[in-house]
Amino acid sequence: MIHRGKSNYRPTCPALCVAIIGLPHRAALAWPVRFGHAARRSSRNPEVFAVIDVLYQDESIVIAVKPADLLSVPGRGPENQDCLLHRIQPQFPTARIVHRLDCATSGVMVLALEADSHRELSRQFHDRETGKRYIAVVEGRLQQAEGLVELPLRCDWPNRPKQMVDHEQGKSALTRYRVIEQLDDRTRVELIPVTGRSHQLRVHMQALGHPILGDRFYATPVALAKAERLQLHAEQLSIHHPVSGEAMNFHAPCPF
Repeated sequence: MIHRGKSNYRPTCPALCVAIIGLPHRAALAWPVRFGHAARRSSRNPEVFAVIDVLYQDESIVIAVKPADLLSVPGRGPENQDCLLHRIQPQFPTARIVHRLDCATSGVMVLALEADSHRELSRQFHDRETGKRYIAVVEGRLQQAEGLVELPLRCDWPNRPKQMVDHEQGKSALTRYRVIEQLDDRTRVELIPVTGRSHQLRVHMQALGHPILGDRFYATPVALAKAERLQLHAEQLSIHHPVSGEAMNFHAPCPF
């Protein structure tokens, strides 16, 4: 098994901006300003201005760390074009998205560089052969040290893109959690999504009565005010290399 953490590739800042983003240093710092949604959110979360960390690359895949408040893929309209995919493609023009993280969530993502790798990695995610580990800070103190949340989810259509628990029409969703640290008014937890529904971890923590701090969709006003960004980070991703089949484990330390 290969374990990858932070990349050892650390040139000077101007060189890093050119290598990872494909823009000169000054232009790289200004990149999010050109796109309205990123510029609006940056006042709360300066991470969105950061260059993209690439943990690993070869002929088939790129492993990158998405900042919080950056889209995984472009949305509709010119104001929603700034995203991880567009920041990666100047250096890796054939990069394709395999999976997504919520815009507000930071963490490890894998991108495929050719069609066969994209197909195989997509299969691994579909068949739940990947491993994902998240770190979150939630409101209050959890009574159980670990547990399982099994609540079906569906889109809350009048309030899109929010999701909701629905025992009649919802799709099955399963999350494992484990307490890492108890603080006075909050708890740091490890979250393992067994399924991969939209907003699954966020809705499941809300359903337990412990919304994730800084969550603009699901937190109480008090929990929202306790953090400048969503306190949810995809810290670890495990896959099998789409060509060699080798087990690979990538890790990006939690920034909060």
